[in-house]
Amino acid sequence: MSARAQAPFGLIYKMLRPLFKNSIVIAIALFAFFGFHRTLADTNPGTNISFSSGEFWAWSDVVGWMDFHYTHSIIVTSQKLTGYASSSVGDFSFDCATARNGDICGQSNYNVANDGLGVLSGWGWNDTYGWVSFNCTNGGTGCGASTYQVTIDPDTGSFCGTGSSSCYAWNDVIGWISFNCGNYSGCGTSNYKVVTAWRATSTNGTLDSSTFDTGIAAGAQLNSVLWHGNQPAGTSVKFQFAVSNSSSGPWSYKGSDGTSNSYYTVGADTSIKLDYAFHSNFRYFRYRIFLFSNQAQSQSPRVDEVIVNWSP
Repeated sequence: MSARAQAPFGLIYKMLRPLFKNSIVIAIALFAFFGFHRTLADTNPGTNISFSSGEFWAWSDVVGWMDFHYTHSIIVTSQKLTGYASSSVGDFSFDCATARNGDICGQSNYNVANDGLGVLSGWGWNDTYGWVSFNCTNGGTGCGASTYQVTIDPDTGSFCGTGSSSCYAWNDVIGWISFNCGNYSGCGTSNYKVVTAWRATSTNGTLDSSTFDTGIAAGAQLNSVLWHGNQPAGTSVKFQFAVSNSSSGPWSYKGSDGTSNSYYTVGADTSIKLDYAFHSNFRYFRYRIFLFSNQAQSQSPRVDEVIVNWSP
């Protein structure tokens, strides 16, 4: 039966309001600006590079060791690397906005980007030797005879995982830069690597509805929920419901198992049944929407309309 046919019985309440739409836009915007948090590697602020022995060194056959922790400036996020590593030939800077001398992007606009899943690209800079390429695609003409890129394992935070014959950065003067001793077919001589606390993960935002009155003094039964909007691959939308016989609550949001640790997972344009045991015989209700991005934090779902079905 259509929503119009059910309307005379008071079974469906459409919750589409301009304020609701605006709130969703704000919640999604939070992903871009507040979707990640810093995890400090030790008691010194400013970096999420590990301070464990051997887990902050990169190597060049010409320059020698590059220390990714000492400057306490390098932050790995789902968007990019910021800060700079120290070496015997000066800094290797990964973002013009966070160089040792501050923002130098007016002189040269560069950075090392993260695709959100740990594949790096773009350019770093050293005052002595110049540009450092993190991906063979940087030139825009393809990789040609040398296929290389620097990656970060999205689950362990280790640069180049356990090592790879193609996981290097490149400089035209000093050649290859290694981030993992596994590049050299084993770590027996020197067990070094660069490890970050960053992990590839989705971000999420929440939105609580206003209070809705079923108008049924004896209490209503919430039957189902349906929403319209957009849900890109890898994203998800989840609901919890809270019920009360007072318009002022209290409000205890619950999911499919009747606890705050569970959710109702609903696909766009798909109706899902609510559990009768947890949401019946109450006059008032609210819902809470959870919006989850994809792991690369490049896509977010959008909710335009929510429909809740109830009966006396």
